[in-house]
Amino acid sequence: MLARRLQDLPLIVILMGIGALAMFVPAVHAYMLRDYAIARPFLYSGTLFSALTVLLALATVSNPRGHQGRSHLLAMLGAFTLLPLMLAVPFNEAVPDTGLFNSWWEMVSDLTTTGGTLYDPARLAPSLHLWRALVGWMGGFFMLVMAIAVLAPLRLGGFEVFFSGGAQGAAMTRAAVSDGGAEAGERIVHYTLRLLPAYLGLTLALWVGLLIAGDPALVALCHAMSTLSTSGISPVGGVGGAASGLGGELVIFLFLIPAVSRRFWPGGGELRATERLRDDPELRLAAALVLLVPTVLFMRHWIAALDVQTPAATLGPIVKSYWGGLFTSLSFLTTTGFESSTWDDARHWSGLGTPGLILAGLAITGGGVATTAGGVRLLRVYALLRHGERELDKLVHPASIAGGGDVARRLRREGAYIAWIFFMLFAMSIAVVMMGVSLAGLEFEPATILSIAALSNTGPLASVAADVPLSWAALSDPTKAILACAMVLGRLETLAIIALFNPEFWRA
Repeated sequence: MLARRLQDLPLIVILMGIGALAMFVPAVHAYMLRDYAIARPFLYSGTLFSALTVLLALATVSNPRGHQGRSHLLAMLGAFTLLPLMLAVPFNEAVPDTGLFNSWWEMVSDLTTTGGTLYDPARLAPSLHLWRALVGWMGGFFMLVMAIAVLAPLRLGGFEVFFSGGAQGAAMTRAAVSDGGAEAGERIVHYTLRLLPAYLGLTLALWVGLLIAGDPALVALCHAMSTLSTSGISPVGGVGGAASGLGGELVIFLFLIPAVSRRFWPGGGELRATERLRDDPELRLAAALVLLVPTVLFMRHWIAALDVQTPAATLGPIVKSYWGGLFTSLSFLTTTGFESSTWDDARHWSGLGTPGLILAGLAITGGGVATTAGGVRLLRVYALLRHGERELDKLVHPASIAGGGDVARRLRREGAYIAWIFFMLFAMSIAVVMMGVSLAGLEFEPATILSIAALSNTGPLASVAADVPLSWAALSDPTKAILACAMVLGRLETLAIIALFNPEFWRA
């Protein structure tokens, strides 16, 4: 009965209620630390917005429901633009010498799992770090549910690659969501109940693992939530500053893997009897990229050594160098943005001062569809690779007929076509955002890096991709506003925004 009543409420009202209740978590934490100056704003704000949510729920519960796919797509847009304003109110009151605009920007960055921050870690109290990580964790779970429950039936969010056109595409869509003709509200409730135990359980397991590795409780919890949500939020400036060291990085590495394939999440696409996990295209492509980057950096050292005399290498620096590249590659591929404590060893070993182009390329590629990661998504890149492979085969054997079945042929044709359209839209988005921030006074290189960081939802990219680390806090207000819009665009994806301008979508 309660679930049915929740389905009758507008999604944005439900999200407001969840955000209001979440404010009591840092309030209790600050109270336990006797930091009453922070506990009070969160307590009062949580109470106020909870009462406001109840009033809005009573006013809207009996309203007739329209097209739910459209309303939930609009709710997603509102969740990443208007909801951060509510979440910013207690943060603004708790942080001295800041403003509501900066607090709103911070919450947009956290909720979209971008993880860029305007504040030095030492400036924020522990409870505020907890609030940032909690907002990012909720944002990651929200996108995880919406990708499967709303975007998949609408053939958005990467699912359009497999489900592009035709009666068979519609049948594949129904098989993917496995809930027949259920309404969007019913699907959201269904997948929330299915995904929450797995999402919460993995977070708790990683928290325990980091505690065992030596991290303090708050640092371990923030890193656990940031890893599962791929937000990269850290109270100590990244995993490189954590006490757990390489042991903690190894644990985090294992828990980053669910961000590269929907197969690890309930409802994201269960394997059929004839399929194997190792045959999943996203997993195979991610493994190839993650292994390729540290190998290239590793081999570059030996190539450079042909012309320059270098000291004899020992096993310790070799292992540290390779691990630094391996961990950082997977972290940026999943758009988390954690930098390994041995990443400097990998850079020095390769002879590259700042391989920012490599990290930016990984962030643009992104993780799997129906995961918490951002970027273009591995499935789209895989479709383009298969199409390119087929075109090369036709150059050698023009009369050849490709195999793989109907699904593989559809992936190489319609799937690659729609993937290429999305890739071009993503590239155009980078160009437009770069032009906007350049007109606002930013130079070319910072404009490029920050635009990619915002659109791929990889905030930490700003501090590691350039020769001199870039600061989000040093940007002007117009620049920050443009980049905040880019974060929302990157999180919702361009195709979903375009769908809102489609007249057929509004007439449905």
